[in-house]
Amino acid sequence: MIQRFGMMCALALSLTASPALADGPVVVELFTSQGCNACPPADELLGELAGRDDVIALALHVDYWDYIGWADTFGNPAFTERQQGYSRAAHSTVVYTPQMVVGGVDHVAGIRPMDVLDLIAAHREAPDPVAVEASSTADGWRVRATWVGDGEAPAMVVQVVTYSPMEEVEITRGENAGLTAEYYNIVRSLQVISEWSGASEFEAQVMPSNNMPHVVIVQESDHGAILGVARLD
Repeated sequence: MIQRFGMMCALALSLTASPALADGPVVVELFTSQGCNACPPADELLGELAGRDDVIALALHVDYWDYIGWADTFGNPAFTERQQGYSRAAHSTVVYTPQMVVGGVDHVAGIRPMDVLDLIAAHREAPDPVAVEASSTADGWRVRATWVGDGEAPAMVVQVVTYSPMEEVEITRGENAGLTAEYYNIVRSLQVISEWSGASEFEAQVMPSNNMPHVVIVQESDHGAILGVARLD
């Protein structure tokens, strides 16, 4: 499902003193597939993480297991490309499911909950170098982002993610045939709305086309670290 966003951007140079480093939630991305028999425990773990205020848990369903006999109902080649981008950024040629990427930089098997929790705790201790604020308007949200880190900001992209909080799927073929699975925070759209240098404050008006929850993610270009995030729901 492709979502369309009306968006106006305005950039303004901030001449005020730098604010304190931000303390946003940790983004955890799970690359998963309904056709992967190792994925259900990771899907359940993501459901637990989705209930935490200090975590933004997102499930991105890939399409490369569809050939086994069950086409993932949420599978999207764009999410396979995102996972491959993370692999290239890590100087690896390997992609697998279930894989979790924490903060855009740390990769871990989704069936290792203690490792996942340890990485989340480590990211919680490191403040975000981008402060992201979102306020409700009549047309959606006004989003502002400010570079508050040390030194010069890297090249960044501002992304809006749309997700479905929970859906149940009855799988009738493939490795998980006969399973009725619950999936959480299923990403339905991930759209880059702007590139950003961080030299001046970023401002955008985001107008979503549906009532699903949304998050805005500021990330270093070329599948780098996630530097700031805010919920829009």
